[in-house]
Amino acid sequence: MKNSTLMLAVALVAPMFVSLAQAAAPNDAEIAAIVVAANQVDIDAGKLAESKASNADVKAFAHRMITDHADVNKQAVELVTKLKVTPKDNPTSESLKTGGVKNIAHLKKLSGAEFDKAYIAHEVTYHEQVLDAVDKTLIPNAKNEELKALLVKVRPAFVAHTEHAKQVKTSLGK
Repeated sequence: MKNSTLMLAVALVAPMFVSLAQAAAPNDAEIAAIVVAANQVDIDAGKLAESKASNADVKAFAHRMITDHADVNKQAVELVTKLKVTPKDNPTSESLKTGGVKNIAHLKKLSGAEFDKAYIAHEVTYHEQVLDAVDKTLIPNAKNEELKALLVKVRPAFVAHTEHAKQVKTSLGK
């Protein structure tokens, strides 16, 4: 079960970032759309987990995802409004949205400990891949210094989320 949950989490997340790896370097408008989509995917999954999780640590983690990612989206929207940049959908932002919908559909079929483990396994994988995209694609390709600074500023939160998700995952395995 453990391996099948992890494999499914990877299968649901991996396609989201394949287009980012294959695509030409995103411009600032595309980076903005990717940031908003990535955060919204985690907010949506967090809302489902907050209402459906059976484990208190999973519920608390989900609440943190909703709060933290909503705050990042607020900052991103304020910045792009200030800069007069309209986020531009692109294959990566669309893939993130599609993957988020697939993840929610999968999670809705689960309950109890099975739900908790699947949600947290996905969160670990998702945050690792978001960090990889932030480090290798988004920060290096951001042309606007304020956008780049925002990405650098929020990066530690993604690291903290990854570590927190790993801790919860470990506690669920006991």
